[in-house]
Amino acid sequence: MKTHLPKIDVDKRAWHLIDAEGQVLGRVATKIADILRGKNKPVFTPHLDAGDFVVVVNAEKVRVTGKKELGKIYHSFSGYAGGHRSRTVAEVRAKHPERLIMKAVKGMLPKNRLGRKQLTKLKVVAGPEHPYTAQQPAPLALS
Repeated sequence: MKTHLPKIDVDKRAWHLIDAEGQVLGRVATKIADILRGKNKPVFTPHLDAGDFVVVVNAEKVRVTGKKELGKIYHSFSGYAGGHRSRTVAEVRAKHPERLIMKAVKGMLPKNRLGRKQLTKLKVVAGPEHPYTAQQPAPLALS
């Protein structure tokens, strides 16, 4: 029996628009990660990039549950001595609100070349306006 591999046509990728206002961060991130990987399609293959593009608007209005606004801490290290930085969700939201969604989705994708390629299809905008109107992203309702 031969293995069937689907033909992934790069030109036929759809664009989805997600409004993150009032949505819980983790729940919206799982939906985004599934769309980026292509798990919502019948031709899903784990080692192929069959996913679609996702545009997320209103990233600054995404919701976190519990005490995560001040209790959850994002760590970064520059590589230099004393270069360790710790920031809470509130600090990240004030300076770069799109990074909250980017980091949450990045953690749900594969940790290899394929995952990095899939993450490039995610476009996150802090406010309600986005520069991707020419692609005509279809609004996606999250339940």
